[in-house]
Amino acid sequence: MRKGIICLAVAACTIFTSAAFGEEIKAGGGGAPMDGYLKPVKEAFEKSSGIKLNLNFSSATAAFKQLSTGDLDVSAAGLAFEDLLKTAKKENIEVADPAAYVATAIGASKIYTVSHKDNPVKSLSFDQLKGIFTGKIANWKEVGGNDAPILIVLSSINPATNAAYKKIALADAPFAADIVDAGRFEDVREKVAANPEAIAFGPVTMLDASIKTVQTPDVARPVILITKGAPTPKVQKLISFIKGEGQKFIKQ
Repeated sequence: MRKGIICLAVAACTIFTSAAFGEEIKAGGGGAPMDGYLKPVKEAFEKSSGIKLNLNFSSATAAFKQLSTGDLDVSAAGLAFEDLLKTAKKENIEVADPAAYVATAIGASKIYTVSHKDNPVKSLSFDQLKGIFTGKIANWKEVGGNDAPILIVLSSINPATNAAYKKIALADAPFAADIVDAGRFEDVREKVAANPEAIAFGPVTMLDASIKTVQTPDVARPVILITKGAPTPKVQKLISFIKGEGQKFIKQ
């Protein structure tokens, strides 16, 4: 008898869940738009719209490729669409007809430069950032810090953030070849916190008390949602929610 009651309860729960989420949006992207925009609004958007927001964390370029093959309804990126196309091309992701896609700006995201919390350097100019991240400045004493080699930590799975930072802070100069490879921004933060000589960059969601924010000129990039063709009604609901009620949940 008890087994039958449990089965009925499970069935009822399944029916309720299906009814509660009659529609679904499959969205993907990298760290900044996903952690700063889509993940924070997910619960409130689902409750408000009755549409399930299924998030697939990858990278801006990987998500764009999934969008092109029909595996996603929308992809997110933390850089301008034309820069996304350039970054995708470098990864051998060819787009036959860029005009077939619609990029909708949903906000902006600042990229923060960070170092170990005990690093005495409080601020860096764009020229100093360019020197450091291209490898021309190799010791902290050259920018007013300790006599210690600079350790560059770079995420290998966030090409959109890397491209935006390189364009704005480094005037598109290439990154140094000698870097410490990291994964998601949580991994970047952990590596910076563990190495007194480290420097890195990332979105606001990477920041916490274990590392230090270095003051720099503003490095900000657009955050966009991309659809194949015009946004569908359900995706348009998501866009409208983010631009409206969802603003209070956004992390920039």
